[in-house]
Amino acid sequence: MATPKVPAADATLRLLTFLASRRAPVAAARIAEELDLPRSRTYDLLATLVEHGYVLHLDQERLYGLGPAAHELSGAYLRQEPLARIGRRVVEQMVDAVGESGHLAVLHGRDVLYVVEERARNRPSLVTDVGVRIPAHLTASGRAILAHLPAPQLRALYGTAADFAARTDAPGPATPKELRELLTAVRAEGIASESGEVSDEMGSVAAVVRDHAGWPAAAVALTFVEARVGPAERKRLATSVRRGAEEITRRLGGRAETAGTSPTGR
Repeated sequence: MATPKVPAADATLRLLTFLASRRAPVAAARIAEELDLPRSRTYDLLATLVEHGYVLHLDQERLYGLGPAAHELSGAYLRQEPLARIGRRVVEQMVDAVGESGHLAVLHGRDVLYVVEERARNRPSLVTDVGVRIPAHLTASGRAILAHLPAPQLRALYGTAADFAARTDAPGPATPKELRELLTAVRAEGIASESGEVSDEMGSVAAVVRDHAGWPAAAVALTFVEARVGPAERKRLATSVRRGAEEITRRLGGRAETAGTSPTGR
C-alpha cells in the first residue's frame, strides 16, 4: 500500500532538492517552471523557507539559493556519515606521510567547521579541533571552499567590511574586494594558504573537496610551524593536500575540476 503524500511537504522537499542540485541561486519563476508549481505557491513556500533560514533570498539579483539552516543539515550528515568516515582515513595517511597535522573542514555560514583533526607526532596542538568554528576567510580551508562558491553566494556572505573579523595581527582580507582578489589567486593555483592569520607562527595549505555536482563540499588542509617549513617543503605539503582532496572527492563519487575553474565558470 502506497504511503499517501502530504502535498505541502512534497513540494517543499522537491524545492529544496532542486536548489541543492543547482550550482548557483535561481529565480523563483525558474523554480516554479521546473517543479511545475503555481507561482503564487512557489513564492509562499520560498517565503516560509527564507523565514526559517533554509533558503537565502538575494534581493539585488532576485534569486534564491540554499540558506544557512540547509547547510547545517548537510553538515550534520557529513559529520555523521560519508565525509568524516572517508576523510578521516585519508587525512591520517596524509599526516603519516608528511609528518604535519591535518584536518578536514566544511563551510557553515561565514565559518568553517572542523569535522576531522589528526595531530602529527611531536607537533604543537592546534585550535582546529573537531567541532571548532573559525571565520572562513582567515583559514586556508575556508578560502579553498569560498574560492569555488557562486559569486552571488559569496556576496551574500561577505557583502560589507563588517562581515570580516581578525584573530591575530597578521593582515588578512578586510573588505569584499580584498577577499575576491585573494580567491581569484586560489582558483588559479588550485591551493589556498594562510600565514599566521589563525594562530601566530603557524601556516596552512588546503585544497577543495567536491561532491557529485562539482560543488565545494569541504577542504583538506595541513598546518605547520612556519619557521620549520621552507619553500620546497611547502610545495610538497601543497601537493599532498591536493592529492588528499582528490582522493576524498573520488571516494565520495565527486567530480574534480582543474585549477582556475569554479561552479559558475567565473
